Amino acid sequence: MRRTEALRSLVRETRLEPGQLIYPLFVCPGEGVRREIGSMPGVFNLSVDEAVKETEEAARLGLGGLLLFGLPATKDDEATGAWDENGIVQTALRALKPAAKSLVLIADVCLCEYTIHGHCGVVEHSGDGFRVANDTSLELLARTAVSLARAGADIVAPSDMMDGRVGAMRAELDAAGLEETPILSYAAKFASAFYGPFREAADSAPQFGDRRTYQMDGANAREAMREIELDLAEGAEMILMKPGMPYLDVLRAARDRFEVPLGVYQVSGEYSMLQAAFARGWLEPERAMMESLIGLRRAGADFLVTYFAKEAARLL
Repeated sequence: MRRTEALRSLVRETRLEPGQLIYPLFVCPGEGVRREIGSMPGVFNLSVDEAVKETEEAARLGLGGLLLFGLPATKDDEATGAWDENGIVQTALRALKPAAKSLVLIADVCLCEYTIHGHCGVVEHSGDGFRVANDTSLELLARTAVSLARAGADIVAPSDMMDGRVGAMRAELDAAGLEETPILSYAAKFASAFYGPFREAADSAPQFGDRRTYQMDGANAREAMREIELDLAEGAEMILMKPGMPYLDVLRAARDRFEVPLGVYQVSGEYSMLQAAFARGWLEPERAMMESLIGLRRAGADFLVTYFAKEAARLL
């Protein structure tokens, strides 16, 4: 049996290593807080001190990095908590840096967790409707990126899907002397039903309307290629696709077309769907988890953002 496994490993075409895995963390105010997210078994809202413990474990397991999301103490219309120098993610970055060791600290850049309305940009109302003001939002997003980089983010990752946000962030980062901070752009982020559990985790559900006016139509693979091209032209060094499983064809097309580092986010709904099947005994947990991750690698991802990161690293 041992010899058979060695032979399989010798001829394996697609490999998965702990250093290719990015683990998301949801950081919240308080101390000693470790609150499990109901729709995501094994995933928690963590106070900064608890996030430090998770960081130490992630470093021991040899993960590639962490992707940080924040749950602010208060919210407002202009998402001031997103770019506050003492905001929740900024505070976490400073605390996590000593424990991170070789981990790359990636800070998500978006306004949805910080706004009262839950949309990813500034909202303007007119009559019975509303719109997300793209250009007005760019200034706040760029300010947020600079604040997070100054606090210690190794990479900033805009997930808002506003047009021109990469260019705005690149200009502000460069002006602030942060030319070497890379931008990992969620260039192809589709409007998806698979984000539901995340909105519980990050307390970021829209209070009205939806995000289909600025996230991508899941039917449009060619548009995804154009969005990636635009973000690379504006200064993105790396690309992240989201979700994973329902868009493997788009991931493959992007891999064939672009030479830059390419990641994929195995999103909350993908994780929760598998966890539900595991809980009912319908799927074998370890095999199904690893098969789902290998599938994303095989489709072309260089690195994976996944809530399974720690479990997978232990097996690897």
